Amino acid sequence: MKESKKDILLAKIRNGSPVTRTQQFHLAALLSVPAIMVQLSSIIMQYIDASMVGQLGANDSASIGLVAASLWLFSGICNAATAGFSVQVAHLIGAKKNKEAKDVFRQSITCILIFSATLSAIGMAISGHLPVWLRGSEEIRESASTYFLLFSACIPLLALEMLAASMLRCTGNIKIPSLLNILMCVLDMIFNYLFIFPTHDVTLFGMVITIPGAGLRVQGAAIGTIIAVTITSACMMYYACFKSKDLQLNTVKGSFKPTRLCINKALRIGCPMGLQHLFMCSAQIFITAIVAPLGSIPLAANSFAVTAESICYMPGYGIADAATTLVGQSIGASRRKLAKQFANITVTMGGIIMGIMGVLLYVFAPLMMGILTPVPEIIAQGVAALRIEAFAEPFFAIAIVSYGVFVGAGDTLIPCGINLASMWGVRITLSAMLAPTMGLQGVWTAMCIELIFRGVMYLIRLRSGRWIKIKEAQPAT
Repeated sequence: MKESKKDILLAKIRNGSPVTRTQQFHLAALLSVPAIMVQLSSIIMQYIDASMVGQLGANDSASIGLVAASLWLFSGICNAATAGFSVQVAHLIGAKKNKEAKDVFRQSITCILIFSATLSAIGMAISGHLPVWLRGSEEIRESASTYFLLFSACIPLLALEMLAASMLRCTGNIKIPSLLNILMCVLDMIFNYLFIFPTHDVTLFGMVITIPGAGLRVQGAAIGTIIAVTITSACMMYYACFKSKDLQLNTVKGSFKPTRLCINKALRIGCPMGLQHLFMCSAQIFITAIVAPLGSIPLAANSFAVTAESICYMPGYGIADAATTLVGQSIGASRRKLAKQFANITVTMGGIIMGIMGVLLYVFAPLMMGILTPVPEIIAQGVAALRIEAFAEPFFAIAIVSYGVFVGAGDTLIPCGINLASMWGVRITLSAMLAPTMGLQGVWTAMCIELIFRGVMYLIRLRSGRWIKIKEAQPAT
């Protein structure tokens, strides 16, 4: 089979061959574009999901918005756990130690299943109490609790999907995870539509068509997502385990029993990421508790504005995925200068793209909010919030992509400290101060200031070069 341009360029990294600046840009683009497309497809899915729920009214929208940060917390902790193993795989593949990489993959499946099952049990246990803890109003607590309960039950499947996708990306295979995640988005939209709304008639080209539906409202949104995640997780794991040339487990024998060395490395990489996400999302939850007493309208506007803004920063996350792969394999191949060059290229790309997206966010904020909800009061508050946030997008890009760079290098402790200091020291403090007098606009002003501060701190860390720690990639056994 003829090798693709991307595979040829990745092989240059692993073989120690020269990689020109043009080739570096080309490789960064080849890895970034599919990742950006899947991130954008994910956001389109969120837009459509939010729009579906938005048609049900402010209370249904607010019930999901109430627990949204808690959902991010649980999914982010799973993502941190998978990164502890996938970064090892990137380093080992960069060092041309493919058998050892497969050993890490095997062991990661066992560890992630145990970890995610525990997390799922915790989520289901607290689901009845969470809306009360978050100070949600009485009329939205039941639906918020049910939505969180259903999501928690799905965590092991979501974690396996994240693990397989992360492993494939770290081998340089961005295409398959991207295609399967797009499939998940499409399935999610279809199933959500069928489960959220009741059976109804639609007129198409003069014909009346009956569309079946379960009419489960908020609970239907959760069920639709669970079905989509289940199908995608099965496909992603199958490809990683049996089709990926770098990961397939049926060609080389090995044990699924985790070794101390593999677990220790995963903990060293993943624990700072997990703790960071724990405290970052705890801060988001705290902010939700600040917004909730303002009423259902500000709470729904906050939730929709977060969804609307995400179309701006998801390209940054796509580029960050590419940065993790490129830097990780460069570190594994002991190529310090190349790792730094890839870091500079990807961060610059992210800053430019998200800067442009920030301008578009400011201009089209009314249209974006109008797609998500028909309620004028929610639209007005959401537009004001988005136009404040637009000014922070280039700095947010620096933080997002730089973090992907640091993860690829296995440098997660200092970035964790930066994020915690920024979120709790700047955003939470300012939000608590500004919300009583400025309402939702005060919370988003605090967010804008904090993201600018975080971007500057990450840029200082990036320029220092202290995140580059070249060590020979060691086997996991």
